[in-house]
Amino acid sequence: MNTVDGAPAAGTGEGADGAGAGGGRAGRRRSVAILSAAAAATVVAGATVGLGVNSVVAGAATAGPASSSSADIHTALGRSGYGGYGGYGSSSGSTGSTDSSALASATSAQEVGVVDITSELGYDQAESAGTGLVLTSTGEILTNNHVIEDATSIRVTVVATGASYAATVVGTDATDDVAVLQLSNASGLGTAHLDTAGDVALGDAVTGVGNAGGVGGTPSASPGTVTALDATITTQAEQSAASETLNGLIETDADIQAGDSGGPLFNASDEVIGIDTAASQGGETQGYAIPIEDALAIAGRIEAGQASSTITIGYPAFLGVEVAPSAASGASDPYGSSAESSGTVTGAAVSGVIEGGPASAAGLAAGDTITALNGTPIASAQALTQALGTLAPGRRVSLTWTDTAGAAHTAEVTLAQGPAA
Repeated sequence: MNTVDGAPAAGTGEGADGAGAGGGRAGRRRSVAILSAAAAATVVAGATVGLGVNSVVAGAATAGPASSSSADIHTALGRSGYGGYGGYGSSSGSTGSTDSSALASATSAQEVGVVDITSELGYDQAESAGTGLVLTSTGEILTNNHVIEDATSIRVTVVATGASYAATVVGTDATDDVAVLQLSNASGLGTAHLDTAGDVALGDAVTGVGNAGGVGGTPSASPGTVTALDATITTQAEQSAASETLNGLIETDADIQAGDSGGPLFNASDEVIGIDTAASQGGETQGYAIPIEDALAIAGRIEAGQASSTITIGYPAFLGVEVAPSAASGASDPYGSSAESSGTVTGAAVSGVIEGGPASAAGLAAGDTITALNGTPIASAQALTQALGTLAPGRRVSLTWTDTAGAAHTAEVTLAQGPAA
């Protein structure tokens, strides 16, 4: 199994429900395990992590990112359904329990500060759709990372006015599923009305609003109540042991749909208390939102340029190779953290090269094995990803590899700007 741009974290496991207070909030802490099917291949573009596809909550219902994607990429990668980084559900149906066409429409007050986001996934020849919130009148946008993950270009439409803008990535936090975008040449935009008090309580009336089904236009509105606080969702990729976890979420029985990701979860006063992030599919309707105060704290670090092990500022460096784990590492790690090889050579085994990318220009081909970067030995695909994660686009590096005939090569390459992390 190969790993793809911002490879989904991988793992398997059972759902678990626990009790206990958390984060100073009233109510119970709920933990839900989500099983996700991993994609077929990952293009190395720095240390990026996605949450996976075709998620299963507690072994029965399915759940995943509430964004919407074209069917083409799912067909190509053997997936089904919607999702910015894979999605969930059926491509001919909705991700919640209700057909998105049957949902109520958002009010004019709820439309203020809401945007539709369309991401072109150029390397996957696909598009994904989601939702976002306007933070500033000059076009700073808050959304989920998975809505724009792997995007090579992003277009944002302001729902209230219909105005459309190109957008660039300010920064992303794949671990906490938050991204900040900046619209080009935007001014005078209406901003979202936020409630950052953090006083959400069990039983509170809420409404999830977003671009259900990725159809654009007037947002859908799904009423519900808060059913749990401090919820934890562990998203795991099929046939693998690694996982990604989102903590401190608001759980609701609002029928969050594919395409709603990054959209607002409103309280009864039409103030944003969270951003819609994931939803269940099956007999029980469960939606999950990141509390707005938590999302804003991460956005603040992104705005300040505070890169970290989880936060990428701007776009990652891009080498343009697909790397695959060895048989020894099995499917337990899509990055191939065990030593990998082509024949007897240890390194990051190249399963594909992106045409026109830096690796292609240097002469790498499928079957080669990358053995060093800037003179530092590379023992696995994971090591290569981590090494690239410390570098910026435009950086010139020395790349060493062994070809299928056993000949060693070294070349200087200039790292390109990769798709969104």
